[in-house]
Order: sequence, then structure tokens, then C-alpha cells
Amino acid sequence: MPEAAGWQAELEQLKAVSARIGGDPLLTQGAGGNTSLKVGGTLWIKASGTWLAHALERDIMVPVEMAPLIAAVEAIDPAAEQAHQFTIAALNSSGLRPSIETTVHALMPQRVVLHVHCVDTIAQAVRDDCVQQVGPRLAGLNWACVPYARPGLPLALAISEHRGQRPDVLILGNHGLVVAADTVAGAEALLEDVKARLRVAPRSAPALDAARLAQLADGTNYRLPSADAAHAAATDPVSLDLAAKGSLYPDHVIFLGTGSVIARDGEDVAAVVARLGTSPVSILFPGTGILMRRDATPGADAMARCLADVLARVPDNAPVRVLTPEEHLQLTDWDAEKYRQDLARKAAAKKIA
Repeated sequence: MPEAAGWQAELEQLKAVSARIGGDPLLTQGAGGNTSLKVGGTLWIKASGTWLAHALERDIMVPVEMAPLIAAVEAIDPAAEQAHQFTIAALNSSGLRPSIETTVHALMPQRVVLHVHCVDTIAQAVRDDCVQQVGPRLAGLNWACVPYARPGLPLALAISEHRGQRPDVLILGNHGLVVAADTVAGAEALLEDVKARLRVAPRSAPALDAARLAQLADGTNYRLPSADAAHAAATDPVSLDLAAKGSLYPDHVIFLGTGSVIARDGEDVAAVVARLGTSPVSILFPGTGILMRRDATPGADAMARCLADVLARVPDNAPVRVLTPEEHLQLTDWDAEKYRQDLARKAAAKKIA
């Protein structure tokens, strides 16, 4: 392992970059996104269920032994889906599990990997014509587009098909963005470059109807979202039509459920709940705004805003690909995601207490 003072300083640099990334809702939302640093045969990666925004105030980096993990991936061994089996216990002071994307980070040859859920990138990555859209913008960079695959081992295997190319930039279909470099500063600079190249001007949206939302929430188990920006998904007609098509990316499914629940004409909260037979995490009221279930986690609030931010950057005539029923099931019936959701619920309960 390199001299301790050197790699520990790099890890501190990565934590600072992680906090900056985590503080930008246009780059990451809630517990989404992850960062990593390779030090010899050890991969330091963000822990599952933790927030990049907390990188400087909490112990969120987990050490993983790369060689056996990569061997498991190459053998398509189910053990690769259990990255916590490869953590280095003596160095893992937090006791947390490594990110569900650990295999992705381990397979990439660059020392520093930043994976974000950049809304400008997602707005391109949900399109069937993504390659044609982003190609001219990424000219001069070593990049690749990876069709949607479930996070974890399936995504790692899809990315491994591009290992010979050694791309520094990955556009993940229906998911997000990965940039990689051999230094922390290089990775951050590349992220800024790609973010600027892929930037999309969002549509403006009519304002929420605060009075009507307050009336709809009164006496129910629902409240307004934490960010006013989230209401644009319901007040902008184009965004609302796009939301009705289905789920666009994994974290939407994990934190908000399958697709978007949209109230019908004349429906209030009780009518929506009665129609569905359950209380959805969020409800979009066309032309009015959205309401969140009172027990919705901070991660769910972050994803409600993410939905509005992404939809505002997708043109109404764009050929959009939504997640299939099978892809939904792969996410909701997955142990790694159940673990991440459990952490989110415990954190929310602790905050309320």
C-alpha cells in the first residue's frame, strides 16, 4: 500500500469533492451517487445508504479488497452481489456495507471514480436516441454509452464490455453518469467539463397552487414536499405527460415507487388512496403541485425534486424509454436495495425522534 500520508490525503480530497457533489441536487439526490479511490489493492468507496453530502462530517467510506471481488465478477459469481463480503474488517471502522455499485468502481481501471445522478445527463440517458444526442457534445472525450442494466453486477458486466476502450466517461442508460481519472482533481475537473457539455436549459413551469395544496393536505397523512421545485412535475403539462409514461431511472422506483401517481379530475387524497388501495409516497395533482406522505424519507423528498428537474429537461417530443415491469421487479426484490431503504427509514425515524 502507498505511503499512508499520501493516500490518506487523497482520501480526504475525495471526501471534500464528494461533499461538494452531494451538496448539488442537480448532481446527486439523497443517498444516490457514489465515489471511490483505489489504493493498491484496496478500494475505498462510499457506504450504501449514506449521503455524499455528509462525507466531511461522517465516516462514509468503506474499504474493499478488490482482487477477490473482481474475480467474482469475472466468474459471474453471485457473491459479487454481496460486496460487503469483501470489506476489510480491520479498516472498516463504520461497519457499514459498501455501495451497491462497488463492482462498477472496482472494474474501472482509473484510480478515482465519481458516479452521479446528474439530471442533465439523465434527461439524455432516458432517450432512445441518447447516443445521437450526446455524441456531438462529448466530442474529443473517451466515452461510452451503456444500455440500462440493473445496478450492481448486471451493470458491472455491461460496463466490462467497454474495458478495452478504457473510457473515462460513461453515460448509463436510464441511470446517470460516471467519470474517472487517476487523480481526485482530474476526476472533478472531468465531471465539471461533462456536466457543462450536457447541460440542458429546463422549461419554466407554472407556480404551485399553495392554497389548493394546503386544502388537499388538510386532515390527511400528506404534506408538501421539502423543495418547491418538486411541484413543477405536476404544474408543467409537458412534464406531467412524461411522468405518466412510467419510471425513468432506478432511484425513482426505490424511493417513490413504480411510476408516478397522478390524481384524476376531481380526486382528492382520499379518492386517490381509495382507487389505488394504498397510500402512495407522492401524489401529483395536475396544475396544482404534489403532496408527499408524511412519513416519506428525506431521500424520497430528494427524488421528488429530481423527477421535476429531469422532466423539465426532456422535450415533449423526445423518444423516451421507461423501465419495464421486469426491471421494476429486479429493483424492488433485491436485497441490496432493501438494505438501503431500511437505512433510510431508520435515519428518518431517528430524525423525527
